[in-house]
Amino acid sequence: MGASSSTQQHPPSEQREVESLAASTGALPLLQNAFSKLAHPQTNTLPLQSLQQCFSLNYDNLICETPKVADSFRVLLDNLGPSIADLFFVPEKGGLSWIEFLRGFVKCCGRMPASMLLNTLLRVFATTFARAGLTLKLEFESGDADCKLSGFLRPIDVLMIFWMCWTMWWDGRTRKFSKGEEEIFLPDVNHLVLSAVESCAEVGSDVNFWDCNISDLEIQLPVGKFLTWTLTTVPSLTDCFTQFVYARLQSCVTSENPSEISTSSFGDISSTKAQDTHLLSPGRAWTISLTFRSSISEEFLKLCCPVDSEEAEENLLYRSSLHGSGLNRFWSNIEGYHGPLLILVSANSGDASDHETSARKWIIGALTQQGFENKDVFYGSSGNLYAISPTFHVFLPSGKEKNFVYSHLHPSGRVYEPHPKPVGIAFGGTMGNERIFIDEDFARVTVRHHAVDRTYQHGSLIPHQGFLPVESLILEIEVWGLGGRSAKQMQMSYKKREELFTEQRRKVDLKKFASWEDSPEKMMMDMMSDPNAVSREDR
Repeated sequence: MGASSSTQQHPPSEQREVESLAASTGALPLLQNAFSKLAHPQTNTLPLQSLQQCFSLNYDNLICETPKVADSFRVLLDNLGPSIADLFFVPEKGGLSWIEFLRGFVKCCGRMPASMLLNTLLRVFATTFARAGLTLKLEFESGDADCKLSGFLRPIDVLMIFWMCWTMWWDGRTRKFSKGEEEIFLPDVNHLVLSAVESCAEVGSDVNFWDCNISDLEIQLPVGKFLTWTLTTVPSLTDCFTQFVYARLQSCVTSENPSEISTSSFGDISSTKAQDTHLLSPGRAWTISLTFRSSISEEFLKLCCPVDSEEAEENLLYRSSLHGSGLNRFWSNIEGYHGPLLILVSANSGDASDHETSARKWIIGALTQQGFENKDVFYGSSGNLYAISPTFHVFLPSGKEKNFVYSHLHPSGRVYEPHPKPVGIAFGGTMGNERIFIDEDFARVTVRHHAVDRTYQHGSLIPHQGFLPVESLILEIEVWGLGGRSAKQMQMSYKKREELFTEQRRKVDLKKFASWEDSPEKMMMDMMSDPNAVSREDR
């Protein structure tokens, strides 16, 4: 293998050190196999052109709502693979030796702080931008991963960064070498771009979030603020790049010819486009997944790239336009599901008779770590609130209180209650002063200022929310199950048991009334004919 030859050219201590750094990532066996597969058999070095081909992306068809931006992005993708190879894998002479190959991998995918990984990602973006002949006002003080950055990013630059990360994630997920007529779906991530604009723009920047075109915004976002926003809002964004490098090297090992296409049954563009009609579109599901560094992120990623439309619909537990509005219809579809749940609420700011307010639609969400329960008190152990559209923000638990979820139905029995509890669904706040409250008819939702809530972090769920409660008309409600196939199967078993019990309660055991002597009818007739007669109970 290449390692045995390189030990004669480099000190053994240097080789052991770089192999130890690569082994800390868990990728050393993969790197050994990839080097053996790509290295020239005579020189035992890896040609740089082989790595450029390994990382190349050549998607011929970009499915996107903004064709003008897609044209520039296509040029960017054409230069991504060569930029990665030239930036990290630098040969001293001829091809890459085993140590140089390992050193390049450690530079781009080694174990390092999140801030350094983000710097590496932006360096890849800047190098690709320059190679494509595009203008970017971003400067690096040195070639070190922890160097300082200066300059600005435009909203269109931020959109390109997110699309580049989506493409690397999609490609790494499907493990395809793009050659020939390949296509990729670019989701709508304007909510994420506008979130960066809202958080990073200089004071005084007035943006109408409901009616703006990302490509027309000429706002400058300081790169320092953008780095801080990325690390706090979407900390898993850098994983898209590292997973892409892993997947590409793995494909080099498994494919007979690195230039051939490696097909995958995972992911279907038609299913992904169909998913875009839901409140939880692929772009929004991918955005939420970037806020996690846990296993639940994988469940969101499955919704971004389902195998088929049936798999996506299987996780949709409730949709008001499909299953009917109201708390009872909601409960009949989610009862028995014990797993994480995401509830999304789409509402309209303004009066329903005002047709001009249709563009001021917003979407908020709440993530619970357990199923809903019928209780007249708050419950739950953890959860998140989300501003989904038109801007994206995540509000984690504050740790001060535990009023995560409230879900209360009408009592089954007619019992007098001097102080009846609210009937509906709520998140955060206190009883009667909830941060989010959905009424029992699913007609209106009330969003209050974060000052009433000590459970979730502070922040506005709606742009320009203000201090007064916002009461809006509900347009749509969706509930997505994130507990995997096991949670869905448990819910199906629960529903079957409930149906069986209901059917048993409806049936009358006629054997109990088969004898006339024991029937209630004969007893009533005997009492009417002779009330003083001695009954069997008195004998």
